[in-house]
Amino acid sequence: MKTLMQSQKTVYVLGGYGLIGSACIRALVRDGFSVVGIGRSIDKGKQSNPAIEWREINISTASTQDWRELLSNADIIVNAAGALQNGARDNLIAIHETSIARITEAIGDSGKKFIQISAVGADIQASTDFMRTKARGDQIIMQSKLEWYVLRPSLVIARDAYGGTALLRAASAFPIVNMRIFPEVPVQIVSVDDIADAVVQAASGSIRPKLLTDITADECYAFDQLKTRIRKWLGFPDWRYRFDFPPFLLKAIGAFADILGWFGWRSPLRSNALAVLDTGITGNSSSWISNGGRPCQPLEQVLDTMPATIQERWFSRIYLLVPFSIAILSLFWISSGLIGFYAQQNAQNLLISRGVEPSLAHLFVFGGSVADLLLGLCALAKRTCKSACLAMIGLSLCYVFGSIVIAPDLWLDPMGPMIKVFPGIALSMITLAVLNER
Repeated sequence: MKTLMQSQKTVYVLGGYGLIGSACIRALVRDGFSVVGIGRSIDKGKQSNPAIEWREINISTASTQDWRELLSNADIIVNAAGALQNGARDNLIAIHETSIARITEAIGDSGKKFIQISAVGADIQASTDFMRTKARGDQIIMQSKLEWYVLRPSLVIARDAYGGTALLRAASAFPIVNMRIFPEVPVQIVSVDDIADAVVQAASGSIRPKLLTDITADECYAFDQLKTRIRKWLGFPDWRYRFDFPPFLLKAIGAFADILGWFGWRSPLRSNALAVLDTGITGNSSSWISNGGRPCQPLEQVLDTMPATIQERWFSRIYLLVPFSIAILSLFWISSGLIGFYAQQNAQNLLISRGVEPSLAHLFVFGGSVADLLLGLCALAKRTCKSACLAMIGLSLCYVFGSIVIAPDLWLDPMGPMIKVFPGIALSMITLAVLNER
C-alpha cells in the first residue's frame, strides 16, 4: 500500500506569489497537495509563503528545455502568471502565448494536468492586447493533448489588494467627492477564495477536464454601485458631491500611466485596464455549475468574511498618494539639481564666504547638483526608486551636517532652508515604506 506521501500529487503554481497564485497555493496546501511555487524571485516567494518550496524562472524567456527540466516532477501545473500590459518588466505575447506554447511542448502527452487562470472576456477579437493574448494562450492549451482547464474569473475581490481590486478600493475611498468613471458599466465580482477553490476542485479531479468556463458570482453591479458598496464596507461616510470624470482626461491619465509602465510601474490606470472596464466585466458561470463546480459567493457574503480594518482604510486612502509622493520627490530633486546648475556661482560664493576653498566649493556645488539631478531621475524608475530614496535620505543628512559645520547661520534664516530638509527626508522614508506593490 502506498503511503500518503507517495500518493500525494505535486502541483507547480506559476505566478505563485501573485494575488491569485498565492491564494491557490494556500488552498492546495490545505487540501493536502504537495505544492511548489514558481516565480521570478525566490526571495519574494518565501516572503509570500515560507512553508513551501520555491523555484525561480523567468516565464518570459524560459526555453522549452528549461520548462522540461523544471516541470519534470509536476503532476499538475497551475498557471496564475499574467500581466496587464507591455512594459519594462512585461511582454504580453511572451507571458501569455510563448510561455504556454513552450510549456505544452515541454510536457507533451505526459498525462500532466494543466489549469489555466485566464480572464473573463478573453477573445482573439477583443479590443485590448491583454484579452487577445490571453485568448490565444487559452487556445494553445485547448489544442494540446493535456488534461486542461481554462478558468476565466471576473473582477477579483480579495483581502490582499492589487491591480483592479486596489483601484476599486482607492476609488471608493476618495474623500468627499465621488469621482465617477464608467458609472453605469456592468461589473461582476469573484472572491479570490472561490478561484482557489475552483483550482482545487479541478486539481482533485472532481470536475471533468477539457473545460472552458467563467468563474464569477451571478450578481451584476453598475461600477458606481459597486464603488458605493465598497465604500460602505470600508466604513467611510457617503460622498457629499459627485463629479463625472471627463473621458478625455481619463484617456490622458491612461496614456501617462502607459509611459510609467515602461519605467517599471504597473499602474491599474493604464489604458488596457481602462479599456477592459469600459466594456464591462461580466461572465456566465452556468458551465461551471453544470459541471459540478461550487457556486461562487455573492459580494455581500465575500465582504462579510473579511471585515474592513483600519489597515484597509489606510491602504485605500494612501494608494493613490504613492505615485503622487514619488512624483513630488522626483520633481523636488530634479529641480534642486537644475537650480544648483543655474545658480552655481552664487552657491560657490556662499561657501567661499564661509571659508571654503574655491576649488572645493566648486566641487561641492557641482557634485551636489549632479547628485540631486541623478537621484530625481532614478526615483522615476521602479527598479531604482528604492535605492534613490535611501540615497536621498543619506544625502539630505550630509547636507544637514555639512551646514552645521560650514554655515550654521543658515539654520536661523527666516526662510528656513535647512529646516525644510526634514519634511523631504520624511517623505522619502514614507515612500520607501509603501513602495512594494505586493
